Amino acid sequence: MSNPFTFKQFPLIKTERYTLRAAEEKDAHDLYELYSNEAVVEFMPFTPFESVKDAMDEMSWYAKIFREQTGLRWMIEDGEARKVIGTCGFLSREEVHNRAEIGYDLHPAFWGKGVMSEVARAVLNFGFMDLQLNKIEAKVEPQNQASIRLLHKLGFQQEGLLRQHEFEKGRYIDLAVFSKLRSEL
Repeated sequence: MSNPFTFKQFPLIKTERYTLRAAEEKDAHDLYELYSNEAVVEFMPFTPFESVKDAMDEMSWYAKIFREQTGLRWMIEDGEARKVIGTCGFLSREEVHNRAEIGYDLHPAFWGKGVMSEVARAVLNFGFMDLQLNKIEAKVEPQNQASIRLLHKLGFQQEGLLRQHEFEKGRYIDLAVFSKLRSEL
């Protein structure tokens, strides 16, 4: 097993078509464009962003979870457009249990083009190899069929359903729980 990732410097990951990197101030407008889109935030625990300041606050949260070593959130930069088209990463990392939750989002103009399959595979590899996670979880609203299809494609298995688990946007929502284990690589 390699030496574990130490959270000293944010990791850069390159896939065939995308660069996964830390958020930078210049990304605020792209992130605002992403999270102000109703379709993108439909299954997320917040309403569409109303300003670039909302995007700056989001990037501050990315920096905070990195400092606290509880997560990493990469900007997905399209190699051709040199533009941020989504994000992917880990949150709720529990070092003692060697597990974390994966999260991801993508601008609708890039849906159905294999972007997230390519990116998530690289992020999962980083999680299992560099963070030395044993288990990576995902929590998804059962109505989010696109996300569920992606998880199945990535080899995740559904563990169960958390009924009325969170209160979001004025209602209680169920969350389907999926996971992938290191032993399933």
